Amino acid sequence: MDYKSSLIQDGNPLENLEKQLICPICLEMFTKPVVILPCQHNLCRKCANDIFQAANPYWTNRGGSMSMSGGRFRCPSCRHEVIMDRHGVYGLQRNLLVENIIDIYKQECSRPLQNGSHPMCKEHEDEKINIYCLTCETPTCSMCKVFGAHKACEVAPLQSVFQGQKTELSNCISMLVAGNDRVQTIIAQLEDSSRMTKENSHQVKEELSQKFDVLYAILDEKKSELLQRVTQEQEEKLSFIEALIQQYREQLDKSTKLVETAIQSLDEPGGAIFLLSAKKLIKSIVEVSKGCQLRKTEQGFENMDYFTLDLEHIADTLRAIDFGTDEEEEEFTEEDDQEEEESTEGKEEGHQ
Repeated sequence: MDYKSSLIQDGNPLENLEKQLICPICLEMFTKPVVILPCQHNLCRKCANDIFQAANPYWTNRGGSMSMSGGRFRCPSCRHEVIMDRHGVYGLQRNLLVENIIDIYKQECSRPLQNGSHPMCKEHEDEKINIYCLTCETPTCSMCKVFGAHKACEVAPLQSVFQGQKTELSNCISMLVAGNDRVQTIIAQLEDSSRMTKENSHQVKEELSQKFDVLYAILDEKKSELLQRVTQEQEEKLSFIEALIQQYREQLDKSTKLVETAIQSLDEPGGAIFLLSAKKLIKSIVEVSKGCQLRKTEQGFENMDYFTLDLEHIADTLRAIDFGTDEEEEEFTEEDDQEEEESTEGKEEGHQ
């Protein structure tokens, strides 16, 4: 990927670098540059504040009381509208990378040539390092080339290598500055993608929960209905059984009393007295005995097996619930339609 701009390719690299460090408002090198989000262009903080104040005359600075929560203005480079928070320009992010590059650039441009600080050769203490060994890739002195360790190496003037390395470094810095806006834009796009992913996921979860809530409601309603039917059947059977129990208890009570009366009659020694009540007592016992033939419950009366549910096919359907596409649904619909048409044609042929 080519990161070099036309400014990097033309002219002196330091001049190209300086052009990219110029504020589009004051046409001077950036002073406390800030990043204007989301367009990522740079301005001096003072220049940005001047534009902001001009666009928002009723907004006061940090020293006074703010009459508004924020403001807006347009970027002078791309005309993108920038919306500020309550901090105004002071809430914009500082571009520390550009600040550091400006500091390095100014140091390089203002560094004086000091002969006294020129490095000397370690092998030849009286000789200055004035050549560059291309073979060993290290600065050295002329004596090392003639008599020393680098006499068999390829060398070049120190100044020419210095200029070449400096040019290469400047080009790297320029590429870094040129690519900085692009990287920040990509980061902003990725952050937007992350935010949209979270929002879309939240929406899908909400819709999914609502659909399952509907299913839960249907199941709860059906469960209540079936339980009510079982309860009603239970109450009817229990009522019938309780009525039979009551009838048999009444019969048992009457029979017990007759038994007691009959036993007392048997103890009567007088024949005449016994015969006066015996016939009537015998008749009552016979009638009570016939009354023992009361209704009974049929075999299996207490069973509730006919309320058994076979839900395995429904359970399989629920387990098969999964996410699908509209295309799959359309395919299923087309297959169903085709089956219905074939069935209809078969019936018509049968009638003929």
